Amino acid sequence: MANLKEIRNRIASVSSTMQITSAMKMVSAAKLKKAQDAITAMRPYSDKLTELLQSLSASLDGDAGSKYADNREVNKVLVVAITSNRGLCGAFNTNILKQCAVLKETYSEKQIDFVAIGKKANDALGKKDTVLTNHSNVYDDLTFDNVAEIAESLMQRFVEGDYDKIELVYNKFKNAATQIVMSEQFLPIVPMEGDTSGASDYIFEPSKPEIVAQLIPKSLKTQLYKAIRDSFASEHGARMTAMHKATDNATELRDQLKLTYNKARQAAITNEILEIVGGAEALNN
Repeated sequence: MANLKEIRNRIASVSSTMQITSAMKMVSAAKLKKAQDAITAMRPYSDKLTELLQSLSASLDGDAGSKYADNREVNKVLVVAITSNRGLCGAFNTNILKQCAVLKETYSEKQIDFVAIGKKANDALGKKDTVLTNHSNVYDDLTFDNVAEIAESLMQRFVEGDYDKIELVYNKFKNAATQIVMSEQFLPIVPMEGDTSGASDYIFEPSKPEIVAQLIPKSLKTQLYKAIRDSFASEHGARMTAMHKATDNATELRDQLKLTYNKARQAAITNEILEIVGGAEALNN
């Protein structure tokens, strides 16, 4: 009977875990809808703004915006690792840390430091690497203004020459089950490839250099905000998928334990019947 009691305890434990994972799945599904709508609505604007700025910057003859497009020799690299504050979301955070390791190998002969956006990145990278700042609190109130402050600090580090290149590493949201790990150059600005003569079709008021000088900082802030929004939606998608799989596994394990329990209980009852029959025959003899 002790064995039966142990199996009953395991069934109760698995059932409790299954309820927790199922609840977490529903919570992530609800949050995912809002996060997905936000990044889906923002992405076309961000992509078009980036395309416009790249086109205008490439066609400029003067020095307007050049402080953000200064392609100098790369000796110091800053990587912005965007993860989540919590786990239980499959390989979501692990994939970012793996990509950071790839960048460390790529720039093995350079100085490479990190800025963490998310507690998981700060905890993991802080053990072996230099993490300048941790902005895990940005998820408490994920607004453009809060992200703009982070972008401004990154832009200042680049302009002042603290770093020659800044890269963003994040998960791009594709759907609830798929997240694509992105390594995206933040600074210097990547010029548009190909023919940029189309920019001359526009009439600029005020001048083109003035417009570019004003729009480049806004474009960079939008780029970082989009990356964090992408990561935020990907996190909930990854967690929903992970909790769905965990719930399915818990259900399967619970069913197996119930089957094992019923078999063990049936065997125990059969043994008791045999003992009773054997005792009765012994008395009759």
